[in-house]
Amino acid sequence: MRLDKFLKLSQLVKRRTAAQEMIEVGAVRVNGRKVKPASDVKAGDLIEVAFPRRVIAAAVLVDDEAALRRRGTVACEMRGERRVEPDENPWEGSAGGH
Repeated sequence: MRLDKFLKLSQLVKRRTAAQEMIEVGAVRVNGRKVKPASDVKAGDLIEVAFPRRVIAAAVLVDDEAALRRRGTVACEMRGERRVEPDENPWEGSAGGH
């Protein structure tokens, strides 16, 4: 499944266009790598999303669009959250590097 669609369906990001914009500016990493909105996401991948003051990490549990559209399906498991300052590079010190 496309990364931007997964972020929306999993509710990690509220709108798909917002997900696309975040991915394009480098605020999203999959398995520590910078990616594109159309990048494939599969069960077992680790997604990191940088918001203005925090970075969250979540493991993908379900990558099937039909399953994610059903109510009650848990798309991912939170693996961590860390605070970052607004002027800090969120990827410094992370597995993804620069």
